[in-house]
Amino acid sequence: MNTLITGARVLTLNDRFDVVTGDVGLVEGRIAFVGTPNAQQGSLRFDATVDAAGGYLLPGFIQTHIHLCQTLFRGLADDRPLLDWLRRRVWPLEAAHDEATLAAAARLAASELLLGGTTTVLTMETVHGTEAVIEAIAPTGLRATVGRCLMDMGDDAPARLKQDAAASIDEVLALHAQYHGAAGGRIRVALAPRFALSCSRELLEMTADASKTHGLLVHTHASEQQDEAALVERTTGLRNLQYFAATGLATERLCAAHCVWVDDDEQALMAERGVKVLHCPGSNLKLGSGIAPVAAMRQRDISVSLGADGAACNNTLDMFHEMRLAATLQAVREAPGALTAREAVWMATREGARALGLEAEIGSIEPGKRADVVLLRPWRLHHAPDADPYSTLVYAARPDDVRAVWVDGHLLVRDGTLVRDEEAALVSAAREAATTLAARAF
Repeated sequence: MNTLITGARVLTLNDRFDVVTGDVGLVEGRIAFVGTPNAQQGSLRFDATVDAAGGYLLPGFIQTHIHLCQTLFRGLADDRPLLDWLRRRVWPLEAAHDEATLAAAARLAASELLLGGTTTVLTMETVHGTEAVIEAIAPTGLRATVGRCLMDMGDDAPARLKQDAAASIDEVLALHAQYHGAAGGRIRVALAPRFALSCSRELLEMTADASKTHGLLVHTHASEQQDEAALVERTTGLRNLQYFAATGLATERLCAAHCVWVDDDEQALMAERGVKVLHCPGSNLKLGSGIAPVAAMRQRDISVSLGADGAACNNTLDMFHEMRLAATLQAVREAPGALTAREAVWMATREGARALGLEAEIGSIEPGKRADVVLLRPWRLHHAPDADPYSTLVYAARPDDVRAVWVDGHLLVRDGTLVRDEEAALVSAAREAATTLAARAF
């Protein structure tokens, strides 16, 4: 359906950070024009017109570190440090998942994300059942790069979460052959070794080879918590990112979540190799992991994007929350203004696209790009007087400000309500699935 959005205040997030008031045409899944159409564009026919006067239109948020499968764990893994959280809660729950509970978790997460203005995710799922996750999210309209988790070691990990290295790579490549480019290109497949402590060197090297051969992103965790980083160094003799470099993983295709405890040498290595950092401030706070050196990494032109992580360690998948935390935590770590509101919005959009290798397709409102856009409700009390749009988005806006969401030009949220699903049915299914899952896990 071709849609004309009229009178919006458009935060283009183009290279000039242009903010314009005018119309935006969504035609055949792409942005046809921004502002005033030319004569040829003015003759386009639209199936629907949306009056957006007073509302902000912005690119859909891109969350680069999510665990859709963990959404049913919300409230089941609170108040624990990282390694205990993994061993006693997250791993047992992931091992207990079946296709039905995975589908319920993924559908719940996709809907929450869309209602909050997130249109694209990079997600790490568990070791089994990734097909069920993909099949569940494809009908929601969410754009997703999905990684099947890779693990082949770890004395504390359940047997169901460990698999032979070669077999696990073969399964990812089979997923890639079946699903990469599915749903009109919205679904892609990535390699997802969990972290250095749960993967043998052989598995990491095989992952690096598969990534190079097939051009796949590698989605992993790195240097999230001090004890974890120290254990990696004791085990391998190298700092985490240096170890990834030694295995061949440290390339422009590596997307490393957290990087809270990376030293100057590791930052220099990441800058040189084009490694992407996936910053999750809410998760880092809840797990007591620390405050990542985001401002310092960005000064080196390291790509740093944003994600909420999973509902097991954040409890919300809210990008407005992550933008606010990202900016305010750098004010504490460095100084006020070390990460401005405008830079936080850039991280939530353009840097997310850069991390996924989709800069030419999403992340800004420009003619020719995919029609992934979000409309915020106009003139709300907590926005007033709305002196600066980026300040409003980062420090005042919240998910219930989202009025409408389009992905590939398809309307997925209308008047703050899901178009393709009913919230009550999703909540009911999630509660039932979570009860079943917890009973199996514990």
